[in-house]
Amino acid sequence: MEKRSIKRFAAVCLAGVVIFSLAACGKKENSGANLITSEKEKKEVVRLFGPMEKSDPDAANVARTATDMTVIMAEEKLGIQVEYKTYTAENYQEKTYDDVTLERARNQMDDLYLLNPDTIQILGEEGKLLDLSELESAKNLREVVKIANTVDGKLVAIPQEVVAHGLFVNKEMFDQYGLKLPETPEDFLECCRVFQENGIETPVGANRWWLENFVFAQAYADLYNGKNTAAEIEALNTGKSKYSDYMRPGFEFLQELIDKGYIDAKAAYTSEAIDGEGPDFLAQKTPIVMAYWGAANTKTAYGDPDFEMQVIGFPSKRGQMPVVSMTGYGISKEAEHLEDAKSLLNEMLSDEALLVYTKTNRVISPSKNVEVDCIPALKPLNDKIKENVYVLGSNAGMKVEQWGNTCLIVRDLLNGATVDECMEKFDRLQEESLKE
Repeated sequence: MEKRSIKRFAAVCLAGVVIFSLAACGKKENSGANLITSEKEKKEVVRLFGPMEKSDPDAANVARTATDMTVIMAEEKLGIQVEYKTYTAENYQEKTYDDVTLERARNQMDDLYLLNPDTIQILGEEGKLLDLSELESAKNLREVVKIANTVDGKLVAIPQEVVAHGLFVNKEMFDQYGLKLPETPEDFLECCRVFQENGIETPVGANRWWLENFVFAQAYADLYNGKNTAAEIEALNTGKSKYSDYMRPGFEFLQELIDKGYIDAKAAYTSEAIDGEGPDFLAQKTPIVMAYWGAANTKTAYGDPDFEMQVIGFPSKRGQMPVVSMTGYGISKEAEHLEDAKSLLNEMLSDEALLVYTKTNRVISPSKNVEVDCIPALKPLNDKIKENVYVLGSNAGMKVEQWGNTCLIVRDLLNGATVDECMEKFDRLQEESLKE
């Protein structure tokens, strides 16, 4: 499997959910030095590369993203200026955000980067990123954040939010047929059977991005919720254990959902997230879809349904299991403005700044000290996260990139590949990682 295509796919899967949702309502980046005031020229500058665009700091009544707000807080406290370098598809054409980020980071073109999980892993392994564990704010991080962003024992990236994926269910339809919300794969299959027998032809609305969450929930329920997480990951990284052995139950489960018509494989293969399955879910024709936390807060997604909606974890042998992914900020190890970049990120990730970010975006904070009230629909998922019950869909400490690879191989399954053929692809990926 070509690594370039994997990176491209992973960037779409996660950046579309997390990174590009941070885009500000601002102006295009303007590099004209004559527009910078003499006061700003006296300030120390930190260069930040990301996909967002910065709002004009001097404009009145301009909507700002949560990220902008934390940057402004840090700028004012530290007396430094953040210079945004912005990715736009029109500027880079065929190059993905990941492609451009790797080029810039390898050439020390910026100080601070907003990174997808696969680039965190690559740059961390190449030794291009600073160990952020020395930051004061790092002491407040949830364990899930540390695990997902540690490469070779170094904490190389930290996010401003934790993205939890779950099942969005129409609770009223479950109640109508006397069904409890599913805990295990067997429960889920039984619910689908009952729905189908009562005239709901396709109980699960699926798309081409998020079916891998069913796989992760079953594959890694024990790994992340047992007592041997580090040892199991080490066994995978050294080849003592096989990723395919972990993944097989989840793929067999998806194949059963397809075979029984509970998922329309053809529709799932081509459907965009929410656009494909969303209308039927909102019209109460489909009782189950899957999405990320923020979709429950967004009226253009599932934030305003005409029924009681609940967001629960994916079925696993340990019960309902949230699947967690995250992007993160990393600092170039050879950054020109290293100390200022460290100070900036430390302030952006302080509990004070993260409280502003979390309240603005209504998301899960990476800090264990920052909590905000979530809407009732998200309470089941939030309760699991609070209990540290989850699996990671992205983990920079695993030698085989998880999210993008699994997305692609699930698509192979949707397109007619057998479970055995899918497992062979995981084996080949693991063999390639052991040669590196």
